[in-house]
Amino acid sequence: MEENGKTQFKLSRLVRTAASEIYVVWEGETRVGQVHLHYAHDTIHASLLLEVDLTVTEEEDLLEAIDEDIVSSYLPSFDREDLLVTVFRAEEISSFSYAPADMDGFEPDDDED
Repeated sequence: MEENGKTQFKLSRLVRTAASEIYVVWEGETRVGQVHLHYAHDTIHASLLLEVDLTVTEEEDLLEAIDEDIVSSYLPSFDREDLLVTVFRAEEISSFSYAPADMDGFEPDDDED
């Protein structure tokens, strides 16, 4: 999905703490990956976990979206040398939670026989 020659990414926040955030990255209906941001005083460390292959231009568009949509609210634009991004190729293998299985409401009811 492109607009004005640029790939359009949507960043959906999963977690926010006083010193970090995690976002899921979407391109249309496709999950592209996650970005983990860690705020350390005047520096932001970011890990970009890509689940799909992106072209160099698409990766640059995504980094620009992260910068404009998230980082700019934390660091002024003239402090961009304090944003350090490491890009990883990732694959989600599984998820784990201690939450009860029926907590999310997706489990069938036991009394349906």
